[in-house]
Order: sequence, then C-alpha cells, then structure tokens
Amino acid sequence: MSYRVCIPTAGTGSRLGVLTRFINKSLVSVANRPILAHLIERFPQETEFVIALGHKGDLVREFLGLAYPQRQFFFAEVHHFEGLGSGLGLSLLACRDYLQQPFVFMSCDTLVTGLIPAPDRNWMGYSEAFDLAPYRTLALKDSGVEAICEKGEGKSDKHKPYIGLAGIHDYEAFWSGMEQGGEEAIQSGEAHGMRQLLPRGICAYGFTWYDTGNIEALARARESHREPDAPNILEKADEAIWFVDGQVIKFSDNTDFISNRVERVHELQGFIPEVTGARSHMYCYPKVAGKVLSEVVTLPLFERLLEHSKGFWKQKTLCTDEALDFRVTCWRFYRDKTFERLELFYNNFSLQDGTETINGIDMPKLDALLHALDWDWLANGLPGRFHGDFHFENILWNDDDQRFAFLDWRQDFGGDLSTGDIYYDLAKLLHGLIISHELIAGDFYTVEWQPEEIFYDFHRKQLLVECERRFGQWLEAEGYDTKKVRTLTALIYLNIAALHHRPYSLLLFALGKAMLKTELDQ
Repeated sequence: MSYRVCIPTAGTGSRLGVLTRFINKSLVSVANRPILAHLIERFPQETEFVIALGHKGDLVREFLGLAYPQRQFFFAEVHHFEGLGSGLGLSLLACRDYLQQPFVFMSCDTLVTGLIPAPDRNWMGYSEAFDLAPYRTLALKDSGVEAICEKGEGKSDKHKPYIGLAGIHDYEAFWSGMEQGGEEAIQSGEAHGMRQLLPRGICAYGFTWYDTGNIEALARARESHREPDAPNILEKADEAIWFVDGQVIKFSDNTDFISNRVERVHELQGFIPEVTGARSHMYCYPKVAGKVLSEVVTLPLFERLLEHSKGFWKQKTLCTDEALDFRVTCWRFYRDKTFERLELFYNNFSLQDGTETINGIDMPKLDALLHALDWDWLANGLPGRFHGDFHFENILWNDDDQRFAFLDWRQDFGGDLSTGDIYYDLAKLLHGLIISHELIAGDFYTVEWQPEEIFYDFHRKQLLVECERRFGQWLEAEGYDTKKVRTLTALIYLNIAALHHRPYSLLLFALGKAMLKTELDQ
C-alpha cells in the first residue's frame, strides 16, 4: 500500500550535547551518514515523507534536497520547539494536514533492523532493554498491545520498551485524540494518540533497535553500524562529510566556506570531482571510485603523484600590485593566523607559553621562536593554483582508471579564491607524511605534559618515512626551498593544535614547536 511516514526533527537534541550545536539531531552521523539517511532508506522509493522542522530545520531541508531529489517530502514548521509549552505533540499536530491517511510514525533517533510494516493496521514497535526506566513501555498480550505505560512504570518481567516507531491505520481517531488531549498530548506525543487506538486493537512488532538519542546510546549505535572499509573521518562539530546514495555531501556551518568552495570548482577542474548540487551549508558530488592514497600508497605511486601534481601546481605571473597583495596575504595567513590560533590553543586547554623541555631538549618560549622567524622570507610565497589541504586522506587513487582525484579542497587562501601559495600545499603534503592519520586514529601515540617537561612519541610507517625522504629529494631537484617547506609544516602543526581533541592537540603543539626550533637552529 502507498502511505506516508512522519519523522519529527524539531527538537534541539540537548541530550547529545555539543553534537547538536551546529546541526540538527537527525543529521548526527552514524557510519558516515546522517541518522536521517538511515531512516529514509528503510522505506520504498515511492514512500512520501512528512518532516517536522524546528531547530536547524533549514539544514534538514538542504540535506534532503541534495541527498534525495527524487523522493517526495512535505515539511511542517514547528515554531515553538523548545522551552516551556513545547513538546513532541506540537510537532505532530503541525504535520496533521499532511497526514490525513494511514501513516508510519518514526522518531528521528530510532534505528532498527528488520522489515518495517505498512500501516495497514495499528501497530507499535518494541525491543529488548535491560533498563526500562528511560523509556515508555508496552504491556503485551497475545501479540498485541494491552497498555502504554509512562517512563518509570514498566516492569522488566511484564513490559517491553516502546521504541518510537508505530503504524497508525485509524488516523482519524488518532488525530481526534491528539486534538482533544491538550497539554498531555503535547508532552506525550504520539503515545497519547496511540492510547486512543487501544480499544480498536494495536499489534506489537519486535525489532532490533538502536537508540541514538543520547551520547552513550549513540556510541553503541555507531559501533554496531561500523563498516570495516569505511573512510576514517575525524569528527568536527561544525563540519561533516556524508556518503549517501552514491553521493558525497559536504556540510559546514560557515556559508562562506561552502560558497567559496563551490566557486573554486572551475579553478580546479579536471583534478577534483564535479560538484552537482549546492545549498547554503552543503554541496555534493558523485562518489569517486578509488581508495584514499594512505591505504594504497607505494613509493612508485608517490613519485607518480608528485609528477601529476606538477601539472596541478600551475604558477601564476602577478603584476607588481598583485604581487604585493599576495605577499601581504601570505604574511597574514602565516603570521597573523598563527598567533590567533595559538591564543585559541592556550585558552582551549588552559595552558600558557612556557620553557618546558621537549623530549629532553631545552626550549625557549614559543613566542621567542616566532619572533626570531624571518616572516618576510616566509611570506615570499610562490603564487599559483592550490588545493589548500593537500595530504593523502584527501587524495584518491583509482587503480582501474589509473587516475588521481583531489578531494576536500580549501575554500580560499587568506581570502583569495584563485591564487594561493604552492609552498603551503607542499607543507601540507609533508605534514601528512610525518603524522599518519590512520595511526593517530588508532591512538598510536603518547604525550605527557608536565610543568617542566613535555615528552611525546608517535608511530610512523616505514613507507611514509621513505616517501618523506623521496619528497625531500624531489623538492631539491625541482628547485624548491626545502627549509621553507619544513618551517611551514611546523607552523601547520601549531595552527591545527587548537582544532583537535586533547591529547592529540598537545602532541601537535609539541611537535610543531620542536620542529620550528630545529629549523631555526640550522
């Protein structure tokens, strides 16, 4: 039968903490896809969806428009979605006009396995749980629902947790109950309407269920859905990369970030995938066949990348005024941003610039090292086409087509969309050869920060050590300033230290400071 599915997404998702600061709770990732994508794809292509929007509702609209352009969605705005008087019932009542037919109700924090029945009868979903206290429960009898109990009322030997998934066949009675239920219906949500259907009969269906509505349950859901060959993406609160229905969707809270990336596509054409859709906070492109270079790199393949990249790093000839502007941009991008990021680092981790030894080597304050650096020399960059985040995790290799594809390009270089410093790309490549994303994700590093000394260590792959050695030879042969590349690499570590979690952030800071001192001493 043809039917609609109601998914309310209006709530703030407060139980997920910082994860919902920048995105809607239905867009939190599980297996590199929003939870909402898992829900949508449980239903046939012809199914129509009614989505209640509230907190960050514009992002839900954008995502569904990019990810599922062939599916039919109806959106209902919920204006009072938080604070006194708000509740799930308001979201449901906002959807009422779109649901004057049998429909399925599905909470946006409910992941299940198994067939989801059509609403050809009234039914409610249940599962197993050791602790019933956080959930409404169902008293079951002869495969049917005898009673719907509030949180705290369930008994482990008599009740099953209700999982926020239900089929409403007798929709007129359901809506009559919701409309007449007042404050109780607003707070209880669909459970209030379902109670009105008990005299008509409600079937009970068991599911394997994964709750994603709180941090602990989300972690379990993520572990259960982990895909062994999936990309290893470090999670950021204000950015995400999703893989949905053969597409890659990039999200950012920063609208300039997205618009500038899309605008840069014509500059990078032929080296990056073609962007096929864009919204204010997202853009998408077809998923490119291949594997990230970190998984398949060999020394010959790395050498092939360097030769391929020579055609990418196309130098630009600038007039006198343009050259001056470019130099100022490099100065700001390297010097000013470094001091800003260091202040953020100290604030984020309640630290201050000190003279702690690093791996047994005496160190001055970082401020002294930075003031000893020749910023004019560093700002004398090499203008040209740039990627901006050039490392193995952002490079794909398709062995069948024998082609590279560059991904996740930077949105600008100090505000300039077309011209950047080629030396910055070279330094980004080196920073990824020294620090392996894969080994960091596996916690193959240590860092100890004491009042008088810092000690750090991290594992390295021998192959990447060989690639670094070959890279140094290539830089010399191509006439690049190797010292400048290594100095910029040290600054990259110092800059990104503020953006990562502790203790990885401490490792990046210590490594960057130690590397900068080494380059200044030579």
